[in-house]
Amino acid sequence: MRAQNIRNIAIIAHVDHGKTTLVDLLLHAGGVYRDNQKVEERAMDSMDQERERGITIKAKNTAIHWEGYTINIVDTPGHADFGGEVERVMKMVDGVLLLVDAAEGPQAQTRFVLRKALAQGLAPIVVVNKVDRDHANPLAVHDNTLELFLELDANESQFEAPFLYGSAKEGYFVTDLNDQKDGVRPLLENIVERIDGPQIDVDSPFKMLASNIDWDDYVGRVAIGKVLSGRIAKGDRIWRISSDGKRTSVKITKVFEYSGVTGSQDSTVGEAGNIIGLAGFEDVDIGETLSADENSESVPFVEIDPPTVQMQFSVNDSPFAGKEGKYVTSRQVRDRLIRETKTNISIEVTDSERAGVFNVSARGAMQIAVLVEEMRREGFEVLVSRPMVITKRDQNDIIVEPFETLYVEVPEQYVSGVMKGLAARRAEIVNMKASGSGSMIESMIPTRGLIGFEFELLNMTSGHGIMSHLFKEYAPKVGEIAGRSSGTLVSMETGVAMAYSLDALESRGKLFIESGENVYEGQIVGENPRSDDLPVNPTKEKHLTNHRSTGDGKGIQLSPPLKFSLERAIEYITTDELVEATPENVRLRKRVLSAVERKREARKAIT
Repeated sequence: MRAQNIRNIAIIAHVDHGKTTLVDLLLHAGGVYRDNQKVEERAMDSMDQERERGITIKAKNTAIHWEGYTINIVDTPGHADFGGEVERVMKMVDGVLLLVDAAEGPQAQTRFVLRKALAQGLAPIVVVNKVDRDHANPLAVHDNTLELFLELDANESQFEAPFLYGSAKEGYFVTDLNDQKDGVRPLLENIVERIDGPQIDVDSPFKMLASNIDWDDYVGRVAIGKVLSGRIAKGDRIWRISSDGKRTSVKITKVFEYSGVTGSQDSTVGEAGNIIGLAGFEDVDIGETLSADENSESVPFVEIDPPTVQMQFSVNDSPFAGKEGKYVTSRQVRDRLIRETKTNISIEVTDSERAGVFNVSARGAMQIAVLVEEMRREGFEVLVSRPMVITKRDQNDIIVEPFETLYVEVPEQYVSGVMKGLAARRAEIVNMKASGSGSMIESMIPTRGLIGFEFELLNMTSGHGIMSHLFKEYAPKVGEIAGRSSGTLVSMETGVAMAYSLDALESRGKLFIESGENVYEGQIVGENPRSDDLPVNPTKEKHLTNHRSTGDGKGIQLSPPLKFSLERAIEYITTDELVEATPENVRLRKRVLSAVERKREARKAIT
């Protein structure tokens, strides 16, 4: 049977198409806020990085109560690197709101999230958002979205999905563009009418699939999922069934329901069909089955697309190690990485051949950069390498590498330069069409070619280029892709950078440091326009003589140094370089700090 008064939905879309704003609107409609209450925008984006970057990173759930119905809502990320967050929540819901920008139409991630939803048999409702934008064309977007449904083999019921048009920012949606604007009621009515309640079995023992993991400061790990059968209350004993079939008895210490912005709220009982949280576990992983029946079969979990990019993490061993962070040992770094895999199923961590060095695999460089940023904010000091793609051998023993479909939207005057940039990165142009005031270029590109391309695109288009990408397939490896063309300025000394020395170095390239900054031997302090690395001494002082004093250099005017974000630093470095990430600094350095040792290793490589 189906629960009559419960609806479980996920909001899915391409990045920046308005998912989180729509959640804010639904919370208003559900009476979460008072009429006169001041509400912070993007209420569901609770992570600092989510607010800083303007994107959703972690899938989060809430609920509203409307005319006797409980509508559980899952807000999902739109960026391709965080696709694993979208995939795993598909098991918690029975329908999706597919949000599409009225000007941009379906994009790369739109295709990805819709494909996953259709494959799970979920009922879609299409919401064409931002109809108030310049160049909005909701009718064309309607047709393009239907074409996408056909391409993705939607069944008849899915293809007949209702369409609504409006603006989450302006607070309305309608089923017809000529209808009177009546707030969000038409959307809520469609959710209740067009999405079925969850399939439940109230008479069978309790059963739930852990689709998400949360943390509560008082009760520890919290398993979140949709109750498939039965009911659960505080104090009940259930069985935790792991992926290898091992069964562990657990006493439930808390049952949570989800509502509003504050998230979890204590509940007396978890009913079949509802999305709840359970506490009482020493350990629990996403994808595990929780059941009152010891002999219960595991619930199949959704298949997750494999990671395509790998980076190496290690403990900081620079001369400044341990001066800025609280967690500075190899064991602490490893434990933190393993903990991440418990809540992020698209990240994999393995030990490398070298002690204290760990391989971290993910969907993209941005996903790993977010992890590194979280770690440094928590007090960790780590070294990370340049991202490398994960290759493998096919059935014919041919080396294959991941390829992605890349969409680039640029103003017309930049098209030629972007095409040259794509060609240099081994991209194959698939399609090109007019889009607004510019062009949309669709290409197939090796994942290797994407590393660092976003920053290159911004430079080529003066910040006007927009890109998105989606994993396509593994295919035979293509030729080499030229890396960074410039060399670096590498410090030969450890000490304090002096204005006198930096003034002389400015003629040799761009500086990454400023006067008074501590540097060490092997640290990259600037960029050299030549292809090779240039050893320099940024700590050299102006010496006192009979004719001048050491203070003569105080009036030196230096250009502002180039400061890297963590993500930019990771994509900038080459294979013989590392990024040192600490709570206070992001530094670039050579793997081997000693210039003498680097020369020795270079000679060994030649012989």
